[in-house]
Amino acid sequence: MKLSALNALIAAVDEGSLRAAARRLGVSQPAVTKLIRELEQDLGAPVLERSTAGVFPSAQGKVLVEHARRAFRELDDARSLIDQLGGRMIGEISVAAVPYAVLMLVPEAWRTFSRDCPDIQLRLREELYIAQLALLRDGQVDVAIGPIPDGLGAGEFDVEPLRELEMVVVAAPGHPLASARRLLDLAQARWVYTSASGKVGYARNLFESRGLAAPAPAAMVNSTLALLALVARGEHLALMPRPLAEHPSARTHMRVLALEDGPLTMRVGAIVRRSGLLKPAVRHFITHLHRAAQHA
Repeated sequence: MKLSALNALIAAVDEGSLRAAARRLGVSQPAVTKLIRELEQDLGAPVLERSTAGVFPSAQGKVLVEHARRAFRELDDARSLIDQLGGRMIGEISVAAVPYAVLMLVPEAWRTFSRDCPDIQLRLREELYIAQLALLRDGQVDVAIGPIPDGLGAGEFDVEPLRELEMVVVAAPGHPLASARRLLDLAQARWVYTSASGKVGYARNLFESRGLAAPAPAAMVNSTLALLALVARGEHLALMPRPLAEHPSARTHMRVLALEDGPLTMRVGAIVRRSGLLKPAVRHFITHLHRAAQHA
């Protein structure tokens, strides 16, 4: 199975047509067609379905594309690792981080890290809830930065604790429950959860850690802007890191509830996969994260 054929399949699926795939790869359309045909002969199964609108992956093609993408990521990682082990600090670091880390840790860590490694690029994506670590587990990111989940799989990840973080309940200044003092009084409120599923989330963790049933989410978001907008409208409550909730840009739109139950305290850490060698650049970046956390 040729890498060029796998690359042609990925391009065809991404672009939705063989002609566009050929343009992207800088080859002729018949060359792409030949590569796809060879791939199907190797597998003994179709990888693309044709329609008047273009091409799309068959069931077998979907499986192959998913594994091919992972293989190309692994090859890119291997190339970067080999370069860095040889003293050439080039390549990129891919980071998934919660908003607190995006605002308070990563910029400072990257500022100082870039002085030492100016040829390393940063690929940063914001994740409001990283406890499931799907991106890290799948190899799409090198390091995840956020609250350290309970019950991490033994032997699967390495964790570098950075600092403690308080997660506080926030509401618009005019919210009817803005003066509430007990978490129990908030059980019937409209909550925003920062996860793709209402079955998990930091707000749910807060209620369950106090022995209370967590309310059903009224909204689920994976965007800081969406979270702020829903809370600022005055109808929803949410859980936010205290440094973000008390940031000057947020204070005019929300207030932190002074609950007797206290905040949800979590440890923020840098999490990496244990399997395989860690890129020297990633290890060096984590050192700079520790320095940034000391001053955050």
